[in-house]
Amino acid sequence: RGKTHTMEGNKNDRGVNYRALEKIFDDISKNTQNGAWEYEISVSLLEIYNEEIRDLLCLDDRKPYSKANKLEIKKGEHGMYVPGLTVLPVTSHEEVTQLMKLGHKNRAVACTDMNEHSSRSHSMLSTYVIAKNKITNEAARGKMHLIDLAGSERLSKSGAVGLRKTEAANINKSLSALGDVIQARANNNSHVPYRNSTLTYLLQDSLSRDSKTLMFVQISPVLGNVDESSCSLNFASRVRKVELGKAKKHVSR
Repeated sequence: RGKTHTMEGNKNDRGVNYRALEKIFDDISKNTQNGAWEYEISVSLLEIYNEEIRDLLCLDDRKPYSKANKLEIKKGEHGMYVPGLTVLPVTSHEEVTQLMKLGHKNRAVACTDMNEHSSRSHSMLSTYVIAKNKITNEAARGKMHLIDLAGSERLSKSGAVGLRKTEAANINKSLSALGDVIQARANNNSHVPYRNSTLTYLLQDSLSRDSKTLMFVQISPVLGNVDESSCSLNFASRVRKVELGKAKKHVSR
């Protein structure tokens, strides 16, 4: 059991995704009891495969990995977003769970058509919340990304060739870019290389000063993986040194 189990879990042992969403909807339920607040919640689910974004909540005949549906990252009024990405309204964490199942189904289809790449990509479940005060007309908004990162690997050890080699190279590239961003933030550099990968560019909001970020680092107890475990622990040590500062509310009228 590793990263995916930590994030998704199973019916008897829920992962971070389910627990976080359950907490959000529980808090919303409590906050709406006085009648002053109303909430709009929506979700999206994507994967980053070979540096390309794939929409996993396609509800029509489009395939989430079709070159004709190439998705790009843009910077808008409320931060980074992906035009054309499916974003669906939800009213309970049970609805989100059903959408996650749809996402896994689309991912499984892509897995069959694209040589089993489900474990060769980063997946991102995003939740967007807009809270409106019916008395003051104030509106606050926020978003939460729940990410299952693909694991890095050494090509000399994995023996990957062909498509697998390309996948591994892109995974390693994006994780290396994430490490560079973490290092730049830890050093308080004036320039942070967010644009060096699809992953870091999309996560620019979450890795900047106006956010909170939590990372789980998985290591292997197997002696043969000691080099990889050591690299993971060194990366975790670098992450700990980053101070994002205090997150603030995004409020408008």
